[in-house]
Amino acid sequence: MIEGCTAIIMAGGDSRRMGTDKASLLLDGQTLLQSVIATMQQLFPQVIVSVRQPRPEIDLPQVCDEQENAGPLAGLAASLGQITTPWAFAVACDMPFVVPEVVELLAEYRLQHQAVVPVVHGHPQPLAAFYAASCLAPLRASLAAQRKGLRDVIKQLDVRYVDEAEMLEADPHLRSFFDLDTPQDFETALSGMR
Repeated sequence: MIEGCTAIIMAGGDSRRMGTDKASLLLDGQTLLQSVIATMQQLFPQVIVSVRQPRPEIDLPQVCDEQENAGPLAGLAASLGQITTPWAFAVACDMPFVVPEVVELLAEYRLQHQAVVPVVHGHPQPLAAFYAASCLAPLRASLAAQRKGLRDVIKQLDVRYVDEAEMLEADPHLRSFFDLDTPQDFETALSGMR
């Protein structure tokens, strides 16, 4: 278990590109959300779900966005405002292949930083990242200033970026960072990602 940390599963998106609620898509007999919940419960003593509206099918604490139409930033800020641990690990509900070894590796980099963000194919992955509770104030300030992009906001934090080379031993194909945004992504997951 990764102590002193709460997992925040981000399940409040509108799934525009998928065309249907991503969290409830079935893969290998369970929903994407159930899959991510199962992985996070192996790693963290506390797991919460960030939602736009309550999901009655989930038997975990849920946190609703404080601000409408503000994307993942609103969900992360609302959730960080509710945790009682010094750290949180935020993960998107459409990342069913995240492996515990990657999360444990990222956790090792938390000391002396506000956030630990993996970088895959040159792109930061803010929805598979650790955030200190001290990130709450800058996140809320960005929301108040109408800056809603999470990637822009993390530039204001003291971030330890973790590049691909550092993660390959834990996840040789970096499958952890395959997120299902479109029907094509879902088809790829069904056919070959297993």
